[in-house]
Amino acid sequence: MPTTDRKKQRKGSDTAVQGTNDSSVVSKASAAAQGYFRDPFIQHFLCKVARRAPLINRGYFVRWRAVDHCVRQFLRITAKCSKRQILSLGAGFDSLYFRLHAEGVLDGTAVFEVDFPDVAQRKAALVACNVTLRGMLDSTLPPHSGPVYISSSQYRMLGVDVRGESQVEEALGAAGLDWTAPTLILSEVVLTYMETQWSDAVISWAAKLLPQSLFVIYEQIHPEDPFGRVMQDHFLKLNSALHALQQYPDLSAQRRRFLDKGWDHCVCLDMNDFYLGLLSQEERDRMESLEPFDEHEEWHGKCSHYFILTASRGALMEQALLPQASISPVPSIGPSWTSTRLNVRTVPVCLEGLGLASTWIRPEVVLLTGGSSRGGRMTETRSLIRGQEGWRSIGVEASADLGVRLYHTITCLPGGGAVVYGGRSSPLRPTCDLFKVKFDPGGPPSAAQSQCPDAEKLRVEPIKCTGNPPPPRWRHTAAVVSHRGRDFLFVFGGKNQSESVLGDSSFLSLDQRHWTEVYLVFFFHKVNLTQLHHLLEVDSVNSVNWTICSSGSATICLHPIQLYL
Repeated sequence: MPTTDRKKQRKGSDTAVQGTNDSSVVSKASAAAQGYFRDPFIQHFLCKVARRAPLINRGYFVRWRAVDHCVRQFLRITAKCSKRQILSLGAGFDSLYFRLHAEGVLDGTAVFEVDFPDVAQRKAALVACNVTLRGMLDSTLPPHSGPVYISSSQYRMLGVDVRGESQVEEALGAAGLDWTAPTLILSEVVLTYMETQWSDAVISWAAKLLPQSLFVIYEQIHPEDPFGRVMQDHFLKLNSALHALQQYPDLSAQRRRFLDKGWDHCVCLDMNDFYLGLLSQEERDRMESLEPFDEHEEWHGKCSHYFILTASRGALMEQALLPQASISPVPSIGPSWTSTRLNVRTVPVCLEGLGLASTWIRPEVVLLTGGSSRGGRMTETRSLIRGQEGWRSIGVEASADLGVRLYHTITCLPGGGAVVYGGRSSPLRPTCDLFKVKFDPGGPPSAAQSQCPDAEKLRVEPIKCTGNPPPPRWRHTAAVVSHRGRDFLFVFGGKNQSESVLGDSSFLSLDQRHWTEVYLVFFFHKVNLTQLHHLLEVDSVNSVNWTICSSGSATICLHPIQLYL
């Protein structure tokens, strides 16, 4: 490629990368407005706050929280140092300086921000025309004749390309950066936009020039699985390719990268480990209660494709490294199980769906209900039929509307048919009705069958029940079990709009159509009731109330089955 074309291509890519700043600041402002974190200053860097989807808000919460954790750790470790610095690479419209200044935690600290000249100029203009932001600077802005666009005793904004090592070193030195002082280097999804040779060079010169420093980086990993490929395609469409992913695709490669480039120690966590291991249960509960949410696969999938890394130079900064996440294992309860590997052969079928339910309702026929696809929520029930030419999908005409539902169950019944239970149409609209469905073998052809001879007819019968039904739920499990010649539908777990995880369980008698909640029964012989009450009250795993019955020397304790998490 000619040199001129390469320069044009790089300039176009640089412009696109600068555009990611505008998108990022809108997302940060959205998360702050919904209460995920407190940032009263981010709103001053955009014209209007737009509300993002809950999944995006959560992603920016865990990103913000991870970087904030590292910043607080650095400030704590260096609290007794007379001079310390924060150097933010590709800072964009980040409000870090203004937040920390408002909290009064920047004693002896100078914040340096580096970004493209166009971005620095725009940010300087926004600060200059905003009374709140301008009032947090202790000196007048200098003329924009050089790389320093904002200058005060504690805050300097430089417009310089991070890829130019000598220019960056010269500009930072002229702006007053002390190369020997403890320094926190921040890079939030910045280095990966550079060609790898340039991002490697930044990591190397930072280690060489700053002997007492902590490097914090937040970026993507795992490019080759389905989520990773979609992630890469997304950034390619934005003309902002993720370069570092190919050479450093996982946590171990990222850690080796920093150690090989001159850093003494390095700790690297994916965002699932950070979220589950370093945030308290109280903080997670607060965050998870902010908005209706039911995209857990996407949430944890996204968290597994981003990481937070800290690398240190010098003995002091080693103390500021991220701790290794400590995630409590799930206690082992119930019977032990053995597993058998199954050899499975896939058969292509032209059909898509998410959150639907299926069951084998008769030989060579699978019934599919509910769910959603790229076309929206699916109200049409379909079946997959296996013939001599393979599997094919056909429509099903139901005698009654099953409604829009996702994450429900459909359970095959002895003697034919199936039970449809639970699900939701949205995170605020659970479905608690029950239906028995069965293919109608006879009857005159319907209008739908006249147009499509392959169409099947499905008889749908609402099930009215007595007893104490379980609360509405979705993402639960259901199975038919037999006891003493009677069949029961066993329902366990799931979630609803008020509970992140349900641990109760119920039996539905299929012949009597009566719900019964399941209890565990514990027998204690010759137990002091006062001691037993104390034991059960301090049980931190379960929040349900125990029922205690005593007769003679025996004591019986009952409580609903709970899932120990």
